[in-house]
Amino acid sequence: MNYKVKLLENKKLAEPFILDIHYAKRKPSMSYVFGLYDNDELIGVVTYGTPPSKALLKGIAGEDYMDKVIELNRLVLKYNRKNEASYLVGQSLKLLPKPKIVVSYADTAQNHTGIVYQATNFIYTGLSAKRTDWRMVNSNLHSYTICQKWDSKHRNNNPDIFYKIDRPRKHRYIYYLGNKKNKKQFLKKLKYPIMEYPK
Repeated sequence: MNYKVKLLENKKLAEPFILDIHYAKRKPSMSYVFGLYDNDELIGVVTYGTPPSKALLKGIAGEDYMDKVIELNRLVLKYNRKNEASYLVGQSLKLLPKPKIVVSYADTAQNHTGIVYQATNFIYTGLSAKRTDWRMVNSNLHSYTICQKWDSKHRNNNPDIFYKIDRPRKHRYIYYLGNKKNKKQFLKKLKYPIMEYPK
């Protein structure tokens, strides 16, 4: 194996991974996209973008550093061989601009506990809150997008099109990028407790 990780200037290269391989089957916000190459073959991608929740931004960074938060929102591998995920995440973190606060989730509905985040020294801040999400018949739109496009009256008046589901709880992980001073400042604003890794 001859691995290297690099920024993908052409974000479309990530689409087959995100739309065909990843279980969510939809494109997230993508500010930075990194590819894992084995020689000349693209075998994995990791994407970072703007988190959709303002409440989450405040919980992680307070009012002062909300603009520093980015979400690692897709991690997809073609073969998912041993250590490929942690290598891709670890190398991509080094290539991101600094200072940044990276948040990512491991989906309990997929039986994920976040092994890759544990392997790359993220801090663990517990499970996301119990919530409901809006869904739309024959659509893969994110709840946030649905709520932006159609107001609550329209959604509630059209139960044949819109419906609610319980959102699966997710393990929340955070990683600080920057110097010691940055990290200290960021940590002071964290509203979530730091906990032991889930097994």
